Amino acid sequence: MQVLAPVRLDRDGAGDVEDASILFEDPDHPGAERLLRNVTVPTLTPHLPDPATRTGAAVVVAPGGALHLLAVDNEGTHVARRLAEHGVAAFVLRYRLAPTPVEDARFAAFARHRLGDRAYLADTSRALRSSALADGGAAVRTVRERAAEWGVDPDRTGVLGFSAGAYVALVTALDGTEAERPSFLAPVYPAWWDELVLPRPAPPMFLAWAEDDQLGDVVVGSCLRLRDAWQRAGVPVEAHAYPDGGHGFGVRAQGTSSDGWFSAFLRWTAARGR
Repeated sequence: MQVLAPVRLDRDGAGDVEDASILFEDPDHPGAERLLRNVTVPTLTPHLPDPATRTGAAVVVAPGGALHLLAVDNEGTHVARRLAEHGVAAFVLRYRLAPTPVEDARFAAFARHRLGDRAYLADTSRALRSSALADGGAAVRTVRERAAEWGVDPDRTGVLGFSAGAYVALVTALDGTEAERPSFLAPVYPAWWDELVLPRPAPPMFLAWAEDDQLGDVVVGSCLRLRDAWQRAGVPVEAHAYPDGGHGFGVRAQGTSSDGWFSAFLRWTAARGR
């Protein structure tokens, strides 16, 4: 596997904005996982498989974190590495986030007060819909434009997103131009707050969640609505509802049924290439 330097995605404003992101240890998984906040410059980091094993498939990986954080390891780098090990080129997207206090104590107070407020999170997702599209769309376009350089098939370029990253993936698919719209879509425990209007054509979708997700109907209901919308439109959708796993499982082995989602996703992407 080869990990390349991050590619800056804000082409029009390149050099005008400095990244204000803050990387810190995940307090729930100290020593194993990190989080990122206050991202102001979107980037894409390629993880390319060995040329001898590459399949030609490309996946933009969008970590989650309530549009205020990015779970850059468990839902980003660790996912990309596993994909590359299986011959799939992966591109970790660090998309722009809602700002949070810089000072740690103030951020902790903000997180306790705001990140569990569902109405606030719904409003934040609506406010950031345009920037989510800009960053997600730029990621897909960049992979396709550099497909020959990176050894991928531009017509097999999808987006895999977790939680808020799944929101970015969905916005890219629903609102993007033909050049920005992914070839396939994989939201994992997404939250979708608004009406669903599918583009034509809509990309095939892989969908995964745990029935015991701590966000309850916000996620489970969103998944069911997404599945039903794709089915009504006659677009292929493969949905996996795991009995246990909670929210935010990513590729962290937990000994729960949700551990099986990654193998299922690999099989699904392989079938899409036939």
